[in-house]
Amino acid sequence: MTGRGVKRLAALRREAGYTQRSFVTAFGREAVRLRVHASISVRQLRRWECEDPPPLPHESQQTVLEALFGMPLAEMGFAVPPHRMSVSAPVSDAGEVKRRTFVADVGALAAAALAPAGPGPRFGSADVAHLRGRLDDLYRTDHKAGSMPALKQSRRLEEQITNALGNARYTDGVGRELQTMLAELHGHRAWYGYDGGCIEEGRAACAEALAAAQLVDSPLLQVSVLETLVLLAVRSGRTWEAASAVEQAHRLATRVGAGPTVHLLLSLRDANVATHAGDSSGARRALSRALRHLGKTDTDVDVPRWARFVGPFEVDYATADMYARAGQPRRAVPFLRSAVRGMGGDLARNSASYRVRLAQVLLTAGEVDEACAEMCAVLDGCGGISSPRLLAKMRAFQRAAAEVDGAATRACRERLRETVRGSRT
Repeated sequence: MTGRGVKRLAALRREAGYTQRSFVTAFGREAVRLRVHASISVRQLRRWECEDPPPLPHESQQTVLEALFGMPLAEMGFAVPPHRMSVSAPVSDAGEVKRRTFVADVGALAAAALAPAGPGPRFGSADVAHLRGRLDDLYRTDHKAGSMPALKQSRRLEEQITNALGNARYTDGVGRELQTMLAELHGHRAWYGYDGGCIEEGRAACAEALAAAQLVDSPLLQVSVLETLVLLAVRSGRTWEAASAVEQAHRLATRVGAGPTVHLLLSLRDANVATHAGDSSGARRALSRALRHLGKTDTDVDVPRWARFVGPFEVDYATADMYARAGQPRRAVPFLRSAVRGMGGDLARNSASYRVRLAQVLLTAGEVDEACAEMCAVLDGCGGISSPRLLAKMRAFQRAAAEVDGAATRACRERLRETVRGSRT
């Protein structure tokens, strides 16, 4: 082991953006993800980086290091004995090494085997973490600015993920993370199809997302796609398909022991299906189940990112929807008001959508002035949101308001015309 080799691990750590302390934390997280019993301390990391020769990591530590950096241990500057390392060339051309494939020892190193991808640059856990952060940003963009800006971001991200999968070199663990993110991304695209009114595109994205989630063996990810498929199926009038999708989602969620938040969301999808099918009794039963699950969400310690938005206001909104579709707008109004009040400020797109729904129901209930005031309040605050579904709701209110003559409705219709025209430019 030379002095130059000793510095290699420290250089790799700094290139990945870690301090010594943050690397120890990342090491622990990666060990948990790989289900490997391994840990390190800052003191041990300093020995690896500074001593010449450094102590050889244990096999379990080797597994985690190779997953984090996406390369064999020997290339990190350690002197690795032959039984801990094996490198081979492609058998199709023994005279020319087109790529290096790291053949891991069967057993502890299996989780860190290098996938036989292209001969491009290495892709490690730090790169995955960067892409994961951008994937998580899609939720924030969609909630605050709407599905159209999020769709643009998702297209760029999908290109990067597929490029990495097809051209980079990475461990099996990193490859699985990339495929999982691609499955999640297809799920996002399914939602954008729903929000954008592109139902067939949304259904196609659902099919891709379900296939990808099955390939990485992620039942919870399948559940997230199925709950979006419920919305798409309801929108296209396929209530039988929506019912089957939510039933399958319930089975998968139960099988993997999902928490009450996931079951709350699925109960609300149940209520949605029953409401659109005209089954008031079924909707009431589903809402009753939702309330039971809602009472347990305080103890839910592991809520998937895609289910974190759900809360009491969603139960109120579903209850209001049931009454409104049953021709009882006055009974729906207090639930919609409660839903609007209970929504967090970080859900701007949903908040605007709920308030437009409240304005629609108020108008139907004969509360014209209040309905117009509510709609104008939405128009005051939704300038930065790009959501075709929200715009469609505004147009629906505009058409309904045209049938009610009055100063308030005339002023509101004029503002809506300006908003609709602006959305086309």
